[in-house]
Order: sequence, then C-alpha cells, then structure tokens
Amino acid sequence: MTAAGKELVRACNRLGIIIDLSHLNAQGFWDVARLSTAPLVATHSAAHALVPRSRNLTDEQLRAIGASHGVVGVTFAVYDLTADAMTQGDAPLTAVVQHIEYIAQRIGVEHVALGSDFDGAAIPKEMADVTGLPKLLAALRAQGFDDAALRQLTHENWRRVIQDTWHDG
Repeated sequence: MTAAGKELVRACNRLGIIIDLSHLNAQGFWDVARLSTAPLVATHSAAHALVPRSRNLTDEQLRAIGASHGVVGVTFAVYDLTADAMTQGDAPLTAVVQHIEYIAQRIGVEHVALGSDFDGAAIPKEMADVTGLPKLLAALRAQGFDDAALRQLTHENWRRVIQDTWHDG
C-alpha cells in the first residue's frame, strides 16, 4: 500500500468511515487489515472455499474479519456463488444460503449479513429482485436459522458495525 493509501485508511478510521474490502485483491485486504483500527467489512463477498474466485474471501480472511468484530455481507452475484454460473448465467438461491452457512460456521452468525449487490450484478433468477428476499429468508429458516439469527443477518450485524465504526471525528 502506498503512503497515500495508508493515510486514507487512517483518515477513514479517524472520521468513522467504513472501509469496504470487497473489491480489494489479497494484498490490499491484508494491508488494510494490518493498519485499520475499525471492524473489517466486506459488503458483498462470498466464500473462496466454495467458489475459488479471486473476489471471494479465503478462510484466513474470514477469520480476520471475525476477529475484528467486522462483517461479511454475502453477495447475491451469481458469478461469485457457483463455479458453473459463468456458463449457465444463473445460480440457485440455495447457493446464497450455502455461502451464508459456510461463513457463519467459520466465524459466527454475528459476523455475516446480507450483501446483495442488487445494483451491480446478475442475481439468482429465483430471487429476481428485492421482492424475492422473503424467499431467501424462508430458505435460511429451512436450514435452521431462527428469528434471532435472521435479525442478525438482515440488519443487526450491519447496525453493530456502523455503530462500532461511526464516531464524531
């Protein structure tokens, strides 16, 4: 990371600005992780162990986010959810559930949230758009996520990270 990049991370920390790690490469992720004093956040990512794409987070990166009391917003971007999405152009809704389950099993449900990417990616046709969120919540419930866990995934984890990061700087 350049000197300007390091100063940017410090300024974001001073000003209470969340730094999104979702589009950083591995080196950029670790540079920010070493320097930031705020919870680490990836607003729209998925698990590399399930789909080994460079945009997806490795188990080591997931552990770093959890250890910082941060959050991973699981993306709905089909190309990050299944290995064959590139050829099929779609992914089942269950793929989102699998990534949420995988990440929650590694770092705890308190560090996972919905990350969507409705405005920038192809999402599962089964979901269609934001009106399909109840289908996702039903699928998560069917996999054993209770009301408390669903509240964490849908909004409580985001609120916590925002509260932990934001301050009058």
